[in-house]
Amino acid sequence: MRAVIQRVSRASVSADGSLAASIGPGIMILAAFRKGDGDDNLDWTARKCLQLRIFQDSEGKMNRSVMEEDGEVLVVSQFTLYGNCLKGRRPAYTDSAPASEARELYRRFIDIMSGYYPRISEGVFGAKMKVDLVNDGPVTLIVDRDK
Repeated sequence: MRAVIQRVSRASVSADGSLAASIGPGIMILAAFRKGDGDDNLDWTARKCLQLRIFQDSEGKMNRSVMEEDGEVLVVSQFTLYGNCLKGRRPAYTDSAPASEARELYRRFIDIMSGYYPRISEGVFGAKMKVDLVNDGPVTLIVDRDK
């Protein structure tokens, strides 16, 4: 699994012209799933995203997690994070989980995250979405357990 985390002051996602979800201060997670991802990797990534200390404490140091800030979380599926751009001009998505597998992994990831923290919102899996966000910082990190 691969995730791109952005600390946001606000974020929203729309699908088919309708607002699917919106959050205030917190994090937005773009999530991609690889063939064969299992619960151990989903759980590790969920905990890592929720526990990363990327919010400032009273001294201005990034020492607080989204949970400590009581922030919101927006998760949006994005298979293109596994796009391989090494050859040619068209990315190859051979490492991405097929849609049916990725849908199950996405659902499981949301369930795991919700078990750790209740303030989880989500995009619409497989839909063409419009994402709007204000990156706060900017702070953007890639979380990927794979070597």
